[in-house]
Amino acid sequence: MQSSSSLISLIKVDHFQAPEKMSTSDELDSYPHVALLPSSGMGHLMPFLRLAATLVQHRCRVTLISPCPTVSVAESRAISSLFSTFPQITEKQFHLLPFDPSSANSVDPFFLQWEAIRRSAHLLTPLLSSMSPPLSAFVTDVSLTSSVVPVTANLGLPNYIFFTSSARMYSLFESFPSFVASKTSSDSVQLDEVIEIPGLSPIPVSSIPPVLLNLNHLFTTMLIQNSHSFIKSNGILINTFEALEADMLHGINGKRAADGLPPFYSIGPLLPCEFEKIECSAPVNWLNDQPEGSVVYVSFGSRSALSSEQIKELGDGLVRSGCRFLWVVKCKKVDKEDEESLDELLGQELFEKIKKHGFVIKNWVNQQEILGHRAVGGFVTHGGWNSLVEAFWHGVPMLVWPQFGDQKINAEVIERSGLGMWVKSWGWGTQVLVKGEEIGERIKDLMGNEPLRVQAKIFREGAKKAIAVGGISERILKEFIEDWKKNISTV
Repeated sequence: MQSSSSLISLIKVDHFQAPEKMSTSDELDSYPHVALLPSSGMGHLMPFLRLAATLVQHRCRVTLISPCPTVSVAESRAISSLFSTFPQITEKQFHLLPFDPSSANSVDPFFLQWEAIRRSAHLLTPLLSSMSPPLSAFVTDVSLTSSVVPVTANLGLPNYIFFTSSARMYSLFESFPSFVASKTSSDSVQLDEVIEIPGLSPIPVSSIPPVLLNLNHLFTTMLIQNSHSFIKSNGILINTFEALEADMLHGINGKRAADGLPPFYSIGPLLPCEFEKIECSAPVNWLNDQPEGSVVYVSFGSRSALSSEQIKELGDGLVRSGCRFLWVVKCKKVDKEDEESLDELLGQELFEKIKKHGFVIKNWVNQQEILGHRAVGGFVTHGGWNSLVEAFWHGVPMLVWPQFGDQKINAEVIERSGLGMWVKSWGWGTQVLVKGEEIGERIKDLMGNEPLRVQAKIFREGAKKAIAVGGISERILKEFIEDWKKNISTV
């Protein structure tokens, strides 16, 4: 395999389509068979689906193991769309064992799904061993590492861990168990502390997910267990690229090599593809009528649900900014069909003002199409890694407003790279009610910041160069596949 600076990346978005011609039986016999196991939440699922589509394009047999049932409607639709677009991808449904949620220290539906998959992991043994042709490799979501790696080890199956966030966030995953071990039972974690990371800059405790400060929480327990299991994998894949996080990638790989740990490979930017196209003509038609670079796009992802009070303040801020805006509103963590209407949510007076200044929608949108539209000149985002990667690709500067999870650490990556702004005083979205007046001022700052626009264009070129057809990224991906081919006759 290549050095730590090498990248495994994906082909251009225009090439992400189902092959027109099915391969012959003889051809298929020479393809490595790779199975993918995602966990829950669109932030974890979508990179897996994009990777599945890419592996098909690079002559792999692909099986997606889909945990059943899913948590959200969006997950079910995305999985169904993948199989409709790529009928050559095999689906294996992984029916999860029921368990008493009160036995897990969490009420979060996505964390509980992770735990259900982990508790059902032993059922993977007959599922994996019965696949035909035999598997050449298995790719596991990072949240499932400690439960799945023992299964694949017993089967003698190469296992790669897929880390679906930034390299900066990965450095926390590796270092957090040591930080916890340094504490005694009587110690309390202070927000002004930092987590030291050998060879890399420290991470402030104030930037780590608040849930990790509860050492008894399900997420904290899973993170520590998974971190200890990384050494047993054959390698770790991550959705980032050198032009964005070169110092982190070199630092992490240098440390891993010195410690004799499995290699660490960036495979980004993973980009949306054909199966993700959805009908969202209304917002695009509205964008078509707006001047170039004049619209700020506002979306907090598939999982970040603002409080009703914060939604109203955000709406007020958008109006106060004086900028045109396209706003995707989400008020519940798990998508349902019975949510209240926009005028009920915002109040009739604010709703009427918003209609005069922008376009607001509650439905799922084709974010890739929106970010790539000529009218969009800025992005207000929660800082989910998939959203940030899509913004890199299109060269759109950002205002990052972290809500939970990895998002403060991702915001740090954006700020350091000069790709966007992060207002640290806003804290986590669930802790501070930010007033509309301040939101409006920050949006004006974002849309009027020419240096951010220039830097965003530079990173856009870096992202495109990283995954150019015939470039180093495609060559490294092919090397991976050649390694997997070695297992075809030996499994």
